[in-house]
Amino acid sequence: MKLVPLGDRVVLKQLVAEEKTASGIVLPGQAQEKPQQAEVVAVGPGGMVDGNEVKMEVAVGDQVIYSKYAGTEVKMDKEEYIIVKQSDILAIVK
Repeated sequence: MKLVPLGDRVVLKQLVAEEKTASGIVLPGQAQEKPQQAEVVAVGPGGMVDGNEVKMEVAVGDQVIYSKYAGTEVKMDKEEYIIVKQSDILAIVK
């Protein structure tokens, strides 16, 4: 199965949470904070969204930072994805 986003939506795959702190303390699963950094796995076509022209500025493979409480979590084929609007993406990591 494949996720194909519509409009200005983007499908993200969250990056793995850090298992150690900077000082070397190992964190258990519950204490690990989900990172707001993810990889773009699919991009919608953009176009007219709510009467405004939207140009998609992210591409598949980009590493991005997105808003903490943005999007909808989806589980497909034992993988977890997040579907967000492009406006919920704060930055592209280069």
